[in-house]
Amino acid sequence: MTAPLIAATGIAKGYRTPAGEVPVLVCLDLEVAEGEMVAVTGASGVGKSTLLHVLGTLDRPDSGALVVAGENVLAMGASRRSEFRNRTLGFVFQFHHLLPEFTALENVMMPLLIARRPAAAARERAAALLEELGLLERAEHRPGALSGGEQQRVAVARALAAAPRVLLADEPTGNLDRATGNRLHELLRRLNRERGLTTVLVTHNESLASGCDRVLRLEAGRLRAA
Repeated sequence: MTAPLIAATGIAKGYRTPAGEVPVLVCLDLEVAEGEMVAVTGASGVGKSTLLHVLGTLDRPDSGALVVAGENVLAMGASRRSEFRNRTLGFVFQFHHLLPEFTALENVMMPLLIARRPAAAARERAAALLEELGLLERAEHRPGALSGGEQQRVAVARALAAAPRVLLADEPTGNLDRATGNRLHELLRRLNRERGLTTVLVTHNESLASGCDRVLRLEAGRLRAA
C-alpha cells in the first residue's frame, strides 16, 4: 500500500491565555493521499487555520508526529524545515499577501528568486504560470490595479512557482464574492486534477467543500467525516 503524502498522528496544539491553557487540536489524526483534494470545514475559531499552519510547518504542535512526503518534518532544524517548506509546500490564504510595490509577474517570481534561481528562468516560469491562469495580460500590473479575484489568482500562481507537491489553502475564497469564489475553487480543482496536486483546503463554504474528494469536519479538536 502506498504511504500517504501527509500523515499527522496524535497532533495536539494549544495556546496559553491569562485564563489558562486553551486546547485547540486534541490528539488529531489525518492522512492525505498523493493527488487527493481534502476539504476541512468547521465553525469559526475551531482551529482550522491552526491545523493548516501545523501541516504547513508554520506552527509546531505541542505533541504528535508529522510526516510529509516521507520526511519527518518535526525532527528538522529551523533552516532545513524552511528549505523543505519552500520546496515542497505552496500556500494560499484568505488575503493574498501580495507585495504591493511589485508587479504580478515579480510577485510570482519572488519564491524562485528567494531560492536563488536565475532571474531569467524565474521570469519565464512566472510568465508561464500567469498565462496558464489567464493573467498574462496583467503581468505588469501591481496588485492595487487588480480585482480581488485576479489578486487571488496571482497568489495561486506564486504558490505554484516552485512546483510544490502540496497546496495548502486557508479560506482562499473567503474574501471574494460568491461568483468569483466559485471560479477560484474551480481553478484549484482543475489544478488538482490536471497536475495531481495534493490539496488541503480549509473553508466554511459547505458547497465548495462538497466538490472535493473528501470532506472532514473539525470539532472539539479532532477531525471526523462530514
